[in-house]
Amino acid sequence: MIDKERLLTLMKEEATRPLSESELIEQLQLESVEEMVTLKSLLKELENEGALVLTRKNRYGLPEQLNLFVGRLIRHPKGFGFLAIDGVDEDLYINSNDLHGAMHNDRVIARVKRPAVVDKRTGATYRAEGEVIRILVRNTERVLGTFEKSHYFGFVTPDDKRFGSDIFISKDDMMDAQSGMKVMVEITRWPENNRSAEGKIVEVIGVKGDPGIDVISVVYKHNLPQNFPQNVQNAAQEVPESVLSYELTGRRDLRNLPMITIDGDDAKDLDDAVTLEKLENGLYRLGVHIADVGHYVPAESILDQEALKRATSIYLVDRVIPMLPQRLSNGICSLNAGVDRLAMTCFMDIDHKGVVVNHEICESVIHVDYRMTYKDVNKIIVDEDKSLREQYHSIVPMLEEMAKLQSILQKKRMRRGAIEFDVPESKVFLDENGKPLRIEWRERLLADQIIEEFMLCANETVAEHYFWLDVPFLYRVHEEPKSENLLDVNKFLQVFGYHLKGVGGAMHPKAYQSIVEAVRGEKEEKTINTILLRSMQHARYSTEALGHFGLAAKYYAHFTSPIRRYPDLAIHRVIKECLHHGEKLSAERNHYWANKMSEYAEISSMREKIAEEAERESVDMKKVEYMLPFEGEIFNGVISGVTNFGFFVQLENSVEGLVHISSLIDDFYQFEPTTYTLLGEHTRNQYQLGQEVTVRLVKVNVDERQLDFEIIRKNKKKKNNTNASSNQKSRIETKKRVHPKDHKKSNKSKKKMKKRHIDNNKW
Repeated sequence: MIDKERLLTLMKEEATRPLSESELIEQLQLESVEEMVTLKSLLKELENEGALVLTRKNRYGLPEQLNLFVGRLIRHPKGFGFLAIDGVDEDLYINSNDLHGAMHNDRVIARVKRPAVVDKRTGATYRAEGEVIRILVRNTERVLGTFEKSHYFGFVTPDDKRFGSDIFISKDDMMDAQSGMKVMVEITRWPENNRSAEGKIVEVIGVKGDPGIDVISVVYKHNLPQNFPQNVQNAAQEVPESVLSYELTGRRDLRNLPMITIDGDDAKDLDDAVTLEKLENGLYRLGVHIADVGHYVPAESILDQEALKRATSIYLVDRVIPMLPQRLSNGICSLNAGVDRLAMTCFMDIDHKGVVVNHEICESVIHVDYRMTYKDVNKIIVDEDKSLREQYHSIVPMLEEMAKLQSILQKKRMRRGAIEFDVPESKVFLDENGKPLRIEWRERLLADQIIEEFMLCANETVAEHYFWLDVPFLYRVHEEPKSENLLDVNKFLQVFGYHLKGVGGAMHPKAYQSIVEAVRGEKEEKTINTILLRSMQHARYSTEALGHFGLAAKYYAHFTSPIRRYPDLAIHRVIKECLHHGEKLSAERNHYWANKMSEYAEISSMREKIAEEAERESVDMKKVEYMLPFEGEIFNGVISGVTNFGFFVQLENSVEGLVHISSLIDDFYQFEPTTYTLLGEHTRNQYQLGQEVTVRLVKVNVDERQLDFEIIRKNKKKKNNTNASSNQKSRIETKKRVHPKDHKKSNKSKKKMKKRHIDNNKW
């Protein structure tokens, strides 16, 4: 029987030219009417997917055979766009005149209009340019925006400037919306031939500026899920609220082990619990116990379908959009203290060098004794708080051993070349109406590091175990930087007297870490770390174990957060099936899981990017709003980005704004991309990444989420902001961070040092 795979194989391996439908029938030796009807259907399906292209002569060919490219259009607010080409980590520049009605996120076919060119004089590469020749799928059916009403018609200005134009609304399609309201518009006619899109209002969200409307707008803009459908809520209600006796059959009973969870003060969905024993042979036995969500969310059930659709929990500035209904995420799946819970356990015996010499993975039943917080654990271990040590006297020895094991595991990871940047995180605090009150840097405590190291260890152990079993699996991969990025990084580093080893060959993460260590405490530390971070690829999910560059890990998977990440839930199901069948899967089940994992990898990677963008946008929105009272004030900052249109400045409270090149009136400035510098043609004055400057906040544009600065002076040495009043200073400043050099002065402060592993979802 003819299928997609057979048809595409024919086109790839046997076709020497574009083939008509009749020629395909002949090549495939199809005889029955049924087979011919199936072929016609498959051709249409593959054409819609962009896997095949139908030419003007009614002949089919693969896009690459016809010098065409298929992918997703990423449109810039200024009108031009880039085609993210399928299966290739490259893009194609498309001028606004060559979009031909294509909109942001549309799936399109494009052809190359001008090939890439290398300037022989400067060595600069000018990317290839293309034009859209066909729109395969419109991916923007609804648009969020602000409505403006006239007597006979109205129009909506989209919040997402990448949409490109206002949307015309006829009088009959206004749905009683008034000017200034946030509305959702359904597109009824796509833009074409310089004609604007047309639509109808399908939902009035609220009045612009009202409490909460700004974050709700982010939810609508990114089409994030809100309430769970009724059938999903009904399915959640059917899940028992406690562990039933029959569910313990075949599980390891670990309820006698002293077990704790360590999380943030306000966390309610507790994925992981830990235990630690010191064995007679000197080994540490670390137990990482993860909520057995798969037991309550069967594959392909209503709950599972909704979880896959969401693929991740989303943490906006004022709310959480969970992957699972609260009855599960905060209830039976959460490892709450004082109750029995079902878990997936990974025991690891670890020696004094941090090597896992033996491990075991099993289904278990656990009972958490104490629900600990990062702050309290840190007070017990680091501050030696007498009151807390007395309150938790039974687990204090275990906590102290956990701190020792954390140090062992971290040292092992650093020896092999894992990369750790001193990159702080900030948090915006809001009042009950959603107004920003303050911005604080989040300090990463020793307790945070304990849990991180234990989870990293479990993730690696599980990933390697199932890699060698050769079963379909989902890996978290972080590939090494692209060679062209490394060349640019090295040119930049040479300005500061550093050199990145291995450029031009296989890059080892140790090369990156050696630079990070070399610049620690130096004035150029933040600048160079920023460049190294930007040169890296984004982590993603894959069915292949391609390694994790940032962690210097050969095998890595996400095993430890099945309540909030779908990939963790997906691999739990494979693990459970292997445990039930002697760590072997039938050929049929192998085929089933291989197909599923490919689907999960694509969906999870895509949803993760959407979640990150929405999370970042909601935080940036509140940061800009926070700066409203400070228009006209002067602040110290650091240049955090340099472009051909100006440079971005980050203030001490993490807020960023732009100094536009048009505001630099003392000279004509040229952008030097290799050194991330704006250089004055006559004065040779320069503005470079990492440079300390003093700026005035000229304008706060909450709608555009943009701050405009103007330069006051370049600073030779960082100074306090003496220009703002003491009251303003207390509002604008955030918690002070200790300089990396000062961490050497005390072990306690060293343990509090803020670092971020290239392990989380942001890289």
